[in-house]
Amino acid sequence: MLNRPNAEAIVCVVDDDSDIRDGVKLLLESVGITCVAFSSTREFLESEQIGNANCLILDVRLPGAGGLDLQAELTRAQIRTPIIFITAHGDIPMSVRAIKAGAIEFLTKPFREQELLDAVRAALERDRMQRIQDQDLRDLQARFETLTERERKVMTFVIAGLLNKQTAAQIGVSEVTVKVHRHRLMNKLGAKSVPDLVRMAEILRVDPFATNKIADRMVDADVSRKANHNRHKV
Repeated sequence: MLNRPNAEAIVCVVDDDSDIRDGVKLLLESVGITCVAFSSTREFLESEQIGNANCLILDVRLPGAGGLDLQAELTRAQIRTPIIFITAHGDIPMSVRAIKAGAIEFLTKPFREQELLDAVRAALERDRMQRIQDQDLRDLQARFETLTERERKVMTFVIAGLLNKQTAAQIGVSEVTVKVHRHRLMNKLGAKSVPDLVRMAEILRVDPFATNKIADRMVDADVSRKANHNRHKV
């Protein structure tokens, strides 16, 4: 998905009332926002705009699947286009349901033009920020893919707070080797500090090395030494 300025943003309105569709389209285009209109959710879903829209204006009650149904379907498909609901038959439970599911606004017909314009601008800003975050995530994932298997392993120790010496002992390499891997992985990911690396790991869902494993190994080793000592005494 591309980042587009508002002048190139696409707003889709889905309403079975042609007067509403035409009115919203004229209003948005009067302020330089491209608007594509549809008379049903099915017509919208069959169009090429489903992946291009920066904002959706949906009537709650539509022939076939309604606006809330479309919202749920888009959520299941992990399509996070900001939604503005408009309706002449809204109630509080309906509006609460829509807002909880992520809607920007729930406007009751007839609504003021400025109310709709303010909601659309808020939706476009949310969409812009979301697309930036999505691109940042894709960039970070691409950088993570450049790490070697050993660098990824060292990363789990670093974000767990282990020292280079401790990491070296766990992996079975020299401390100098750990320092080299650590330096390379930090550079590849663009991490400027360990806290920065921890933040990236959380985004990438990279789990830190379980430090309790070290304690378990120490306990096992201690038990083994005691058992050997007892055998020699016998």
